[in-house]
Amino acid sequence: MMPELPEVETITQDLIHAGLVGVIIKEGHVFWERSIAVPKVNTFIHSITGRTIKDIFRRGKYIVFDLNKKSHLLVHLRMSGRMMVVPSNESWEKHQHVIIRCQNGMDLRLHDPRKFGRFYFVNDINEIVGRLGPEPLSNSFKWTKLKQILISRRRMIKPLLLDQHMIAGLGNIYVDEALWKACIHPVTLSNVLSDQQIKTLFKAIQRVLRRGLRNRGTALGKGVNNFAPIGPKKGTNQHQLKVFRKQGAPCPRCKETIIRLVVGQRSTHICPLCQPTPI
Repeated sequence: MMPELPEVETITQDLIHAGLVGVIIKEGHVFWERSIAVPKVNTFIHSITGRTIKDIFRRGKYIVFDLNKKSHLLVHLRMSGRMMVVPSNESWEKHQHVIIRCQNGMDLRLHDPRKFGRFYFVNDINEIVGRLGPEPLSNSFKWTKLKQILISRRRMIKPLLLDQHMIAGLGNIYVDEALWKACIHPVTLSNVLSDQQIKTLFKAIQRVLRRGLRNRGTALGKGVNNFAPIGPKKGTNQHQLKVFRKQGAPCPRCKETIIRLVVGQRSTHICPLCQPTPI
């Protein structure tokens, strides 16, 4: 599964705690050219060399390294990407497609078996994240903003919530969990929701995201394609999920059997009693 807001934020905080803020990039090595989205590989390596990492933060599902000289390095992990911080003398391993060597003797490495992860080096961060929707946990994101987004469109609620141009950071796991918590069927049209339903959904989105953050993200399985934080404490939110990938299990609220269906070409999990199909 693609890392979502809690997983990307967990990785971002782990990178900060690993001591990368303030270090100088010594050199870069790219072993899979398509891992670099912008600019060309040679330009990318030349551009990041000698830059200082001033700050690290998250925007949507992007990890953003704020560099000196008003430049930015962004990473999107996509389906199977993992960030690793290891000593520079540690041997290279298969699937480590990008290595950023720092002057403090540590490497930042992208481990990506499916090769979907991407790096971006830009001067203007808005080239990459400028079209993203609001952050759902920001102080400026109120239920009235969610209402504005929903009622101005006539779309099924799940695909709309997954659209990064509408709200940044949400993905399949937390949308399923939030819609269950709010008792809303995922095919419900966004513009028919009442104010009370929108308020309930707003609270549900924030609660499932904050729970995911407290639990250091959702780690589904032990395979190389699954999310894993950088730090020693692993994600445990998978033990708190109510409906996602719980088909066949009883609903925690009403005991009806959870089912799986497809909405907008995405695997979706609901309780058919708590989330009745809209008329």
